Amino acid sequence: MNIANRFKAAATAALVLALAACSTHATKQGTGEVSFPDPDRIVLKEGTFPNVANLRSIGPGVTKEQLYHLLGRPHFSEGFAPKAWNYLFHFRTPEGVVTCQYQVQFDDEKRGHSFHWAPASCADVLDPPAPPVAPAAAADGVARFSLSADALFAFGRSGVADIKPDGSAELKRIAAEISAAKDSQVTVVGHTDRIGSDESNQRLSQARADTVRGVLASHGVAAGSIRAEGRGEAEPVTRDCADSLAHRALVACLAPDRRVEIAVSGSR
Repeated sequence: MNIANRFKAAATAALVLALAACSTHATKQGTGEVSFPDPDRIVLKEGTFPNVANLRSIGPGVTKEQLYHLLGRPHFSEGFAPKAWNYLFHFRTPEGVVTCQYQVQFDDEKRGHSFHWAPASCADVLDPPAPPVAPAAAADGVARFSLSADALFAFGRSGVADIKPDGSAELKRIAAEISAAKDSQVTVVGHTDRIGSDESNQRLSQARADTVRGVLASHGVAAGSIRAEGRGEAEPVTRDCADSLAHRALVACLAPDRRVEIAVSGSR
């Protein structure tokens, strides 16, 4: 069995178990008893990685034509004049790819009126993004920004091409703020969690700091005024993440340690 087929089989098996474990699914409009189709019935075999912004724009009153434009055709064979459309979605998270089923139910006027997820935790993808990070106030006249590495980079990556759209927009905003200061000196520091070897964590933290330095410079901050350094796992901010936790739980618990900090000194 090739890699693609093994991934599909594993994702299907996990989804079947999740559906069997829970028949009441949370939605952004409430909860209710919902029947999801067997994943083996899917027409679009691979599912899709949806645009989360499009998902957030869907709500009561949405038409089938609007859904088709935002999400594409349904992934299952729904029959004639269906009362629901079903999708199989994949989402990239710091812990890996998560697979979810999504269902839109229609009223008698063929407009969406309820929206359901399996497993129910998948509804969290609709939570609004975190607000922009504001510089911390400091008595020493240094503005400090702390950005989640998980929000900046794809998991385990460090290149410019690995920066997420929201992270890119935030770095552009910070660069504009830095450029407004006179004679600013900038220090970019990369940090990792403790998972992995000291050497690999040091390399990753330095690579991410170097990339952020390059992005700031590309947006007008004088390259000569920016220093980049990686400190690996040496300066954690978490205190209560036991190594006995399951791997995914430990990764989530240590998320605050994975960060990039920017310190800016200068006058307005």
